[in-house]
Amino acid sequence: MIEDTAAVLHGPRDVRIGAVARDAVRPGQVRVEIRGVGLCGSDLHYFADGRNGSNVVSQPTVLGHEGFGVITETGPGVPADRIGERVAIEPAAPCLRCPTCLAGRYNVCPHGTCLGSPPTHGLLRASAVLPAQFAHPLPDSVPDAVASLVEPLAVACWAVDRVSPLAGRRVLVTGAGPIGLATLQAALAEGAAEVVVSDVVESRLRAASDLGATVVVVAGEGDVEPVDVALECSGSAAALKTAANSLRPGGVLGLVGVHSGAEAVFPVQLLQRWELDVRGCFRYGPGAFRTAISWLARARVDLAPLVTARFPLAESARALELALADRSQLKVVIDGSKGNS
Repeated sequence: MIEDTAAVLHGPRDVRIGAVARDAVRPGQVRVEIRGVGLCGSDLHYFADGRNGSNVVSQPTVLGHEGFGVITETGPGVPADRIGERVAIEPAAPCLRCPTCLAGRYNVCPHGTCLGSPPTHGLLRASAVLPAQFAHPLPDSVPDAVASLVEPLAVACWAVDRVSPLAGRRVLVTGAGPIGLATLQAALAEGAAEVVVSDVVESRLRAASDLGATVVVVAGEGDVEPVDVALECSGSAAALKTAANSLRPGGVLGLVGVHSGAEAVFPVQLLQRWELDVRGCFRYGPGAFRTAISWLARARVDLAPLVTARFPLAESARALELALADRSQLKVVIDGSKGNS
């Protein structure tokens, strides 16, 4: 049995470098040698608590779903000339057979799996196998340094698509973590006239200002002037309330951040009184990865400032500890070119 080196989560705060069985490449699939993986909030939940919402780590699992790499093997039905191609990985694999998928809403497929979501192994390993159509070619103009951030940018691209049109509108983004900062830039790329960003961490607000925010606001300190669209990117109940209260009558609220509470307190009275539209934003729908790669390639967004630390695979536990403990960190990246095998 061929094995890959991997960072394996055995339980809360228990990540060990070990080996996992290398998946076989089946028809329609490719093997990608992993070159970089960004650590996400969901990875931190699994690392800290052994669970993320209702999903629990019940067996040793490889985390990580934000990644890129190089195709090293193709299965039957996939052109062999894709070998050597540098690709961004779309980690959520839908069934492509159910009525939801066939209606074009594959990102909300009830039968899909996602890399790094237990029990499915993720990308903190030497290689991963995935459907060929979810290995998105990267042009040379997208450097390795930010290639692992295509996935969170795709989240932002899908979020602004869900609440569009944004051209000429005033937008609020609550939460200035990596998703919020990507969403800020996506809103500007879509033509928003003004983007206000709120957060509780001063260093993150400075990053938002540097990346083009019109106004930055310390969350909880004063009201936000009315906006046309609010994108809630923090998963905070207080931020959700702020976002809803900041909307003009007839405004649009996009839910991007994942709320951990089983039943988040929702401002139903505001929704009814002011006819606010609420739009869920889950992962990335059709075209989001293509848009993200295009914007990166044409420098319509700048993701380099989001990368605040890098570690080799062998130091994944240390990287997770840092990302969990230090709120000044934005995106901690595991660099597969540094001791991945």
